[in-house]
Amino acid sequence: MSSGHIVKSFDEELEDVRNTIVEMGGLAESQLEAAVRSLTERNTELALKTIEADKAVDSLEQEVDNKAIRVLALRNPVADDLRLVISALKIASVLERVADYAANISKRVIALNTSPSLAPISSIPRMGDMVRRMIDDTLKAYAIGDPDLAYDVWRRDQEVDQLYNSMFRELLTFMMEDPRSITSCTHLIFMAKNIERIGDHMTNIAEIIIYQVTGEMPTEPRPKGDKTSVTMIENENP
Repeated sequence: MSSGHIVKSFDEELEDVRNTIVEMGGLAESQLEAAVRSLTERNTELALKTIEADKAVDSLEQEVDNKAIRVLALRNPVADDLRLVISALKIASVLERVADYAANISKRVIALNTSPSLAPISSIPRMGDMVRRMIDDTLKAYAIGDPDLAYDVWRRDQEVDQLYNSMFRELLTFMMEDPRSITSCTHLIFMAKNIERIGDHMTNIAEIIIYQVTGEMPTEPRPKGDKTSVTMIENENP
């Protein structure tokens, strides 16, 4: 994806920023996979490791910031190069939040593992896998500058929302039928909401990629299927 600058080191600096973003995204993807696996395996140790791994993503975000600011200060980029640098700063911030959501899931796994398993969890791994593939394709689209693949990810968010809505209704029904499950179901609803929010963030990154490559934002309305509108869940950080 080199733009062929006269100063070769400029191309190398831009490529370095891009590679750091991809590395950061790969770590965030791994964290999500580990968080979901810690749930299905009831593995508290893995959940703790996933929470600890958040520090590596935070460190890479700072690294992207430093590299991007250096390019802005020393190279004075314009047009496509400027969009690439600004996009990197935005994407790094979003990926840091993705890692935070994975850590949030892991914290709830630890809490859930202290009590007997009473609620169905099958939809969580399905949502996790769906969103993990969105992350993977988003990183591919970013690495090769593919707006079509970014558009594909952008449209897939609605599928995640629909699965979340279905799981939300299922867990509410389960809580009404068996009050003993209220605590575990509440944890699962928050976990599912965290995964759904990661899907939203991939949609955000897809839009950034589309703008970075084409100079234009998507013109069609953003696909959205989350109908739950539960205030207490929307307020869960970050």
